[in-house]
Amino acid sequence: MLSNFQEVLDKARKFGRKTISVAAAQDKEALGAVKAAYDQGLVQPILVGDANIIRPLMVEVGLPADTKVVHEPDMRQAALTAVTLVREGEAQILMKGLVNSSDFLRAVVNKECGLRTGRLLSHLAVFEVPGSKKLIFHTDGGMNVAPTLEEKKDILANGLLALQALGVKEPKVAVLAASEVVNPKVSATMDAKAIADLYASEPPYPAIVEGPIAMDVALNPEAAEHKGIKSKISGDVDLFLIPNIETGNAVGKAIAFYANIKIAGIILGATHPVVMISRADKAEAKLHSIALACLAAQ
Repeated sequence: MLSNFQEVLDKARKFGRKTISVAAAQDKEALGAVKAAYDQGLVQPILVGDANIIRPLMVEVGLPADTKVVHEPDMRQAALTAVTLVREGEAQILMKGLVNSSDFLRAVVNKECGLRTGRLLSHLAVFEVPGSKKLIFHTDGGMNVAPTLEEKKDILANGLLALQALGVKEPKVAVLAASEVVNPKVSATMDAKAIADLYASEPPYPAIVEGPIAMDVALNPEAAEHKGIKSKISGDVDLFLIPNIETGNAVGKAIAFYANIKIAGIILGATHPVVMISRADKAEAKLHSIALACLAAQ
């Protein structure tokens, strides 16, 4: 069980360098993150994009001069080329550079050369919380706006497969809602019960899944006791399945801001892990996201 991002870095390093294919790599922020991961012994990059811009930036950030560069000045085509490199086995991780997010994701799910699995793409956020004995995972607070029940099943499957790759053998999952009472008028409670029932009877993946469950009960055994709820996961949740993007966005940003915790994230649901860093992310978060992708690629 991983308790902090330093352990993520240490574990990823033990597996040796993974090749990371960067789409539209003519971006100093992205190359800086790749350089940090390279220095940590995590990755060997292939940089796809406008070589006339990429090579001076490589010198500026300090990447080795012999780093492979694939010249493709058109950004959309650069995304497709970077995806193809992963699909054909020349790289194990895909990373977004300067290309527009929608064009990048369209390349990921392209019917001819994309990285489709049949599952929905989803975001996995990872938090290192001071005082916690383990990393905490939230999904999906960054991609899917209002997922249906079937989409939530895909999102959960993506998360569980990633946690298995990270060494969490039987994750404890809280399927969040505002209340533990199942109410036909509140779709989040209905979906949560259906997912919990599925994993109680014929679990697609090893996991202990409870829902609907409110955040206070998920976090605090005293809240569960006060409400008369018998829970196997209260106070020890690994993965929080978020009901909608507003909840995930608000919770993630609030705890990151008020608690000043460390955070990282990757895109799941493709055949290989995908890294989409933001310019607003701290350098440390970018490095940790790449390290997570390295482990998820195992």
